[in-house]
Amino acid sequence: MQPYRDRRDAGRRLAESLAPLELHDPVVIGLPRGGVPVAAEIAERLNAPLDVIVVRKLGVPWQPEVAMGAIGEDGVRVIDETLIARAQVTSHQLDEVERRERAVMDARVATVRRVRPPVELRGRTVVIVDDGIATGATSTAACRVARHRGAASVVLATPVASSDAIAQFHDADRIVCPWVSQSFGAVGAYYLDFSATEDAEVLELLTAAARNARKDEP
Repeated sequence: MQPYRDRRDAGRRLAESLAPLELHDPVVIGLPRGGVPVAAEIAERLNAPLDVIVVRKLGVPWQPEVAMGAIGEDGVRVIDETLIARAQVTSHQLDEVERRERAVMDARVATVRRVRPPVELRGRTVVIVDDGIATGATSTAACRVARHRGAASVVLATPVASSDAIAQFHDADRIVCPWVSQSFGAVGAYYLDFSATEDAEVLELLTAAARNARKDEP
């Protein structure tokens, strides 16, 4: 049985777990693309700004769904040296994957920032949200970007994650995950509807968040 109907449902239920926490001046960060609809529900519940940190998984060349690392904004780079050695990925192959993913990342950052200037993170509690965590590579990269930007505290929030990823995750001050699975499959297996989140939806959610933030300004 899938625990969540869709990403919006997952976001509302995850927000219930976050609401009782004492979060100082929170900012909610969705990881594009699938994490943004989840994060939007949380931002609304917490009455907090919504923004994104763009990260990209570095997949093993012949098995792209397996993360050998991740990259993020501000030059953040996370590499799983053990997996790379075991998979016998050469430095040239790693560089090629990183070059390709960095181009995608840079293009997505440019698109996002046309509608949503970066929210200031310095001194604030940053809630990093994704729709699910299999290995934790991209979430690690996002947490490190938030630290680089001066976050006072980082909370990792996700509706579902593998028990291995949670046990090995050390880049957040707190982890909130209602559904931790020891026999983790694909993230989509935990949703009744896991339709792809398109760029247009991400931009629409960010535009709405920016508009609401302006309304709240004195």
